[in-house]
Amino acid sequence: MDVSMTLWAVTILGLIALIAVDFLIGRKPHDVSIKEAGIWTVVWIVLAVLFGLGLLIFGTAQASGEFFAGFITEKSLSVDNLFVFVLIMAKFSVPSHLQQRVLLIGVLIALVLRAIFIAAGAAVIANFSWVFYIFGAFLIYTAWKLIQEARAEEEEEAYEENRLLKSIENRFGVADKYHGTKLFIRNNGKRVMTPLMVVMLAIGTTDVLFALDSIPAIFGLTQDPYIVFTANAFALMGLRQLYFLIGGLLKKLVHLSYGLSVILGFIGVKLVLHALHESGVHVPEISIPFSLTVICGVLVITTITSLIANKKTEQRAEAEAAEAAKADDKESVES
Repeated sequence: MDVSMTLWAVTILGLIALIAVDFLIGRKPHDVSIKEAGIWTVVWIVLAVLFGLGLLIFGTAQASGEFFAGFITEKSLSVDNLFVFVLIMAKFSVPSHLQQRVLLIGVLIALVLRAIFIAAGAAVIANFSWVFYIFGAFLIYTAWKLIQEARAEEEEEAYEENRLLKSIENRFGVADKYHGTKLFIRNNGKRVMTPLMVVMLAIGTTDVLFALDSIPAIFGLTQDPYIVFTANAFALMGLRQLYFLIGGLLKKLVHLSYGLSVILGFIGVKLVLHALHESGVHVPEISIPFSLTVICGVLVITTITSLIANKKTEQRAEAEAAEAAKADDKESVES
């Protein structure tokens, strides 16, 4: 898709305007209700759909299909990332009314980092087509790793601070409590970070690891930097509201990791086939409509099986509770 500098400028200005609106909505710290989160989640999804339809009308069907495939994939990976966000919030005991501010700044940091990675990825792909082999192999490895982690069934997870974050904390020092929305305070004449600043950095730096999966994945669906950037932007911009909307439901998506591993593995194979094709090897290439069908189908199946598994778990727990109650009643009667 041929994108002029004018269109790039208009798109970036439009995204900045949307970010400004989002910031104005969340400028005053408050507890986000399910209703508020639901309304704005729908708004962001509708905006993404309208953008995709705009690409269909004013661009090409292929560009529109690539956008929707990339958007759905990035959104799915973002939902999985929310698990880590929940762990970070719990690790630092972030007050509920400050969580939206943390997520807003975290998403802004993520957008900047993604833009840098996308620019670098596009430059590398333009000059070295063999990088598709590396991207494909990495995604297949990541898919295998996701399956291994899901099968490990670790009952308790905890967020561990990375070395960069620890070094920043040691350099500046951290206050012992939150001070509203302040990021730095004076403590005994020394300027130190507040826990709020640490949490924002934790979410922002953690997104670097997330980008290692998501950027190669979307480049496996499209090599158009414009579509890669906009799909990432729309997927991230509704993440804050989505956190509050499905935060309590995340634990019920027990098969999400399996679904994402299938999607990443599928895109990895697609990348390898594309690389072979670019090298002159006659192999079939996977089309965007087929990719979109596979991605959506896997997510639907994953959601259904997760709900079924949760229902069985709840029924088993209820049955065990009933048996325990009967045993207690029997003991009380006998005594």
